[in-house]
Amino acid sequence: MFRKRPPPVEEERRVRANDREYNEKFQYASNCIVTSKYNIITFLPVNLFEQFQEVANTYFLFLLILQLIPQISSLSWFTTIVPLALVLSITAVKDATDDYFRHKSDSQVNNRQSQVLIRGYLQNEKWMNVRVGDIIKLENNQFVAADLLLLSSSEPHGLCYIETAELDGETNMKVRQSISVTAELGDPNNLASFNGEVVCEPPNNKLDRFCGTLYWRDKKYTLTNQNMLLRGCVLRNTEACYGLVIFAGPDTKLMQNSGRTKFKRTSIDRLMNTLVLWIFGFLVCMGVILAVGNAVWEREVGSLFQSYLPWNPPVDNFLFNAFLSFWSYVIILNTVVPISLYVSVEVIRLGHSYFINWDQHMFCSQCNTAAEARTTTLNEELGQVEYIFSDKTGTLTQNIMSFNKCSINGQTYGEVTDPLGPQPKRLDFTPFNPLADPDFCFCDDSLLESVKVGDAHTHEFFRLLSLCHTVMSEELSEGELVYKAQSPDEGALVTAARNFGFVFRSRTPGTITTTEMGRPVTYTLLAILDFNNIRKRMSVIVRNPEGRIRLYCKGADTVLLERLHPCNQELMNITSDHLNEYAADGLRTLALAYKDLSEEEWEIWSESHSCADKATDYREDRLAAAYEQIEQDMMLLGATAIEDKLQEGVPETIAVLSLANIKIWVLTGDKQETAVNIGYSCKMLTDDMTEVFIISGHTVQSVRQELRRARERMIELSRIRDGEKGQQSSTPPHSSNLMENISGEFALIINGHSLAHALEADMELEFVLTACACKAVICCRVTPLQKALVVELIKKHKRAVTLAIGDGANDISMIKSAHIGVGISGQEGIQAVLASDYSFSQFRFLQRLLLVHGRWSYLRMCRFLCYFFYKNFAFTMVHFWFGFFCGFSAQTVYDQYFITLYNIVYTSLPVLAMGIFDQDVPDQRSLEYPKLYEPGQLNLLFNKKEFFICIAQGIYTSVVLFFVPYAVLSEATQSNGVPLADYQTFAVTTATALVIVVSVQICLDTGFWTVINHVFVWGSLGFYFTIMVALHSQTLFRIFPSQFHFVGSAQSTLLQPVVWLTIALATAICIVPVLAFRFLKLDLKPQLSDTVRSTQLVRQKKRKPLGHSVGGAWRGVGSVSEGRLGARGGSRRSGYAFAHQEGFGELITSGKNMRLSSLALATFASRHSSSWIDTLRRKKHIHCHTPPSASGESSPAPSCISGSVPPLSNSSSVLGGSQDTSIEEETVMAPHQQNTQTVTPSSTQTPPASAAAPQGPAQALRDASVLSSSAVRCHSEDSPGGWTFTLGTLQEALFGWKGTAARSSASSSPGPLPDAKETRQTL
Repeated sequence: MFRKRPPPVEEERRVRANDREYNEKFQYASNCIVTSKYNIITFLPVNLFEQFQEVANTYFLFLLILQLIPQISSLSWFTTIVPLALVLSITAVKDATDDYFRHKSDSQVNNRQSQVLIRGYLQNEKWMNVRVGDIIKLENNQFVAADLLLLSSSEPHGLCYIETAELDGETNMKVRQSISVTAELGDPNNLASFNGEVVCEPPNNKLDRFCGTLYWRDKKYTLTNQNMLLRGCVLRNTEACYGLVIFAGPDTKLMQNSGRTKFKRTSIDRLMNTLVLWIFGFLVCMGVILAVGNAVWEREVGSLFQSYLPWNPPVDNFLFNAFLSFWSYVIILNTVVPISLYVSVEVIRLGHSYFINWDQHMFCSQCNTAAEARTTTLNEELGQVEYIFSDKTGTLTQNIMSFNKCSINGQTYGEVTDPLGPQPKRLDFTPFNPLADPDFCFCDDSLLESVKVGDAHTHEFFRLLSLCHTVMSEELSEGELVYKAQSPDEGALVTAARNFGFVFRSRTPGTITTTEMGRPVTYTLLAILDFNNIRKRMSVIVRNPEGRIRLYCKGADTVLLERLHPCNQELMNITSDHLNEYAADGLRTLALAYKDLSEEEWEIWSESHSCADKATDYREDRLAAAYEQIEQDMMLLGATAIEDKLQEGVPETIAVLSLANIKIWVLTGDKQETAVNIGYSCKMLTDDMTEVFIISGHTVQSVRQELRRARERMIELSRIRDGEKGQQSSTPPHSSNLMENISGEFALIINGHSLAHALEADMELEFVLTACACKAVICCRVTPLQKALVVELIKKHKRAVTLAIGDGANDISMIKSAHIGVGISGQEGIQAVLASDYSFSQFRFLQRLLLVHGRWSYLRMCRFLCYFFYKNFAFTMVHFWFGFFCGFSAQTVYDQYFITLYNIVYTSLPVLAMGIFDQDVPDQRSLEYPKLYEPGQLNLLFNKKEFFICIAQGIYTSVVLFFVPYAVLSEATQSNGVPLADYQTFAVTTATALVIVVSVQICLDTGFWTVINHVFVWGSLGFYFTIMVALHSQTLFRIFPSQFHFVGSAQSTLLQPVVWLTIALATAICIVPVLAFRFLKLDLKPQLSDTVRSTQLVRQKKRKPLGHSVGGAWRGVGSVSEGRLGARGGSRRSGYAFAHQEGFGELITSGKNMRLSSLALATFASRHSSSWIDTLRRKKHIHCHTPPSASGESSPAPSCISGSVPPLSNSSSVLGGSQDTSIEEETVMAPHQQNTQTVTPSSTQTPPASAAAPQGPAQALRDASVLSSSAVRCHSEDSPGGWTFTLGTLQEALFGWKGTAARSSASSSPGPLPDAKETRQTL
């Protein structure tokens, strides 16, 4: 109503330098920023207004208003206002604290000092006082105050260097340059007379784009983003510069991009909102029933009492009295949904978030980065994930590139590792080249010898690598070079050239200086033909000291080989074979070529290039045509192969997550061959898969046909696999039901151009049906927008929780689109982290985040909600039954103070302790048995069915708690003969029985006891009796006689033995059926978690002490460390595009001084004895051909042999199998002895040690639901692991697994260390 009218929408912005009066008439925003929401005056009304927009708060406010009406309220107003005020106060304090820090941050930023040119003099001004049109002086390492047009700089050619980490998360330097006409205005006197006018685009949030024109001295000059310094950047390596303020405060691009992140809600939140609405409806129904009962009673019976119990005015008939009774019962029964529910949920989520932050198993010591829960609202959703969408580079891989192999003139060089022979030694380049990088690793000395003997092709190869790039160099001291590359690949190639004697030293806008074999050489840089994602290549044209002009080009083999001269055919065939070999190894490849140019050719092309560069329309297309013209008939030099190693633990993580029935999709911008080979390396794809489908159509029709053929093939193979080849199904191949029931493991690989068609509206269902039937999906050459569209597609068509994980700015849209976004703090800055819900530094931590923290959070939240609804229905429904015995008069059963304190004191802390600390199995078992994760995916622990079961139990409890005391006390007497059948005795007895019953129930529901659980449960009971005795004391009655009516009731009631017998009887009737049901369920239909717990107890009881340590078994026999991603045969080619954005070429050639400041496959060794998934298949084959024993039991699996690779997991069921699959009980055999073998009690002979294959973690038996496998255990690993808190001794109190004798430091690896040989037999 009093909102300030927004300013008119800008169509263009006009800014005149040094003219505040002119600029103020446009009413541009000041440079003062305000991110806070409140001030001292507006905080209370605005915050309360926001809080009462929540339906629950409004509902309880409505109840409070009803309670203030004496005709309908049978409860005092404080029974509602106390919990409501508590909730509002807690939320208000939280909001006030958050806003205080926003105020503090705003004040700190607004009060920064800046030098502003005013009337010819530089004056210090606060940032908030800077205005559009002011000229500001910036000095080195200062933040940019506003969006500035760079006018001049202390560096040559009007250059300055900035760091944009606060804008886009990228930590590499960027170069900006002023236009030449203002570059000479370096003196404040000259700048004071500058009166140029800028006409540009209105404020927007596009960080990489600016379009404007400078009008000065009757001329106009084009302005681009390369002339702008944006707020939030930091000036680096530049003594000083001057800029003209174009956008200030909220109009800056930084503030334009600071919009609120989309609010995410969990599926439990949405279900809870629905259930709360149902409960409100149930509440209204109960109110109507009791109101009707009141009308009938008043008409038939109440009229007899009118003479001495008349209706209170203004009630004059039984219908109006029933109407008021309805509202009275709405007030009394409102505790079925207490307001404390919402507060408790937030407290539990906050506790779970701290557990993630404190988990030292998710702490990376190398980069000193801990896991961080950046939101507190999605923790339980982590336990329900079905689809993971992952980036590849920097997420699955390290994004740290190393020069691995190369092909020069048909000769291949590089790492040649013989697994059986001696490992090659790392070359020492120092004697040959004092400028070599000591960290560079290369092992093939034949390449170094080729350089030393002066092979012309080899020299030209490394000369190209030292010249054809946009790397910037800084020489900290003599010979100490620091390279700042636009992409890690470029840095790796230039570093390789440096070590082999061709050292890039420095560059100017027109020259490149190198040191070639110890001799300094300066090349004239004539042109840079810059890289982009369409060209997939870059070139430079240089003139050497002898005057010869040559073009050097490097790029993806798919685009470069087709531009070669025909005479290169033979060499191209050989090099293509090498490229195929490199791609099969998962390496990223580039092809290299050159072309000699005559002076005449250069002059002609230079003129056409200059015309294209100056064109005002279609400039990019004209430049591309000019580049295409010169990059023809080139001569092939060779190819490079760069390794981007997998992160530590990626194969294990993907294998374990697959066993948890989580489908993993890789969405990457890399080429198909590279992505596929990384997929094989990280075990997403295996050679044992039933079939891998590749979708590469270029039209909608071809993509549709390929998708349908893939589905038909899946159905056919599934029928063959199930022995139904002869049966024909009437179900069409596009039926979703048929696709969901196929058997076999399939993978789908789709290219970006095909994906574009698959995402169209009429094709998306075809794509979803095909892709979701596959175990793994890889989407190649996808754009950031396509990543988000794929995620949205699965969210739309599948009722499944999605998680997106990435590390770069191109992953942000995907991270924000998924239900859960995870950012990896890696080599590509922190922008993905800033947009994420959770962050950590290694992909391997994802399995612990989901299988431990996510599963526990889901389990805890479900148990909390089930118990919470149970205890409140048990509490509230007693009023309903009492209504039939009190003439429907809305009389309460309990003391009003008990009603107030029940949910906020007597029962709040035990359920909070359970919701925060409870576990069903330890963390190590959660990783060992991934199938434990499935209940969350299937939403089994809290759904509408479970809700109604809880409600039914609560109603049953309320019936017992009302009718048992009613029946007993109605006939009972005290020892002196005085009857006990009075209201206050009944109220105290029922309330006491209620508190005891719900306390016993939470003891049964709690699966993991800590000191805090004990203190809260027994402390709450103690609080109840203490507070009750105090409230019923004579002292309070004398002070407030009108408020405390139950004087002496507690003391007189609880001294009667019959009361305690009644309480014990009611407790037994409530609890014994629950115990009986749970014992029967445990015996007849145990859950997987029940079986895991029982096997753990058996193992702990039967474990014998070990005579020696076997902790080294992980390194087992036959483990060979590979130095690359893995070898696969085939004809794949990895045409690597070596950057994902425009290069620095235009900046370099336009006159930039390139001075910049200085600013493993991880430890997982490939197990050659058998891959993880291979073991599953091998064990299946063994079991399928092993006849059952005479007793009908399954024959035990071959035992693990000493030194074999231990299991990563002991999953109890097959991939995608039934949740009811049983797990076999483990029987501990004799202590482990080196080089011995366990004798199994089976007629089937165990293979000898020399022939036994190392056993994997699980057995995939699809024809039976029973898993039989050998396992190895470690004595210390039977404990849950847990976190190591900074609170020291609190750790053992909170996370000590009951019954565990010793606590280990717990490895974060998914499989335990071997301890003793065990065999499993089917339960």
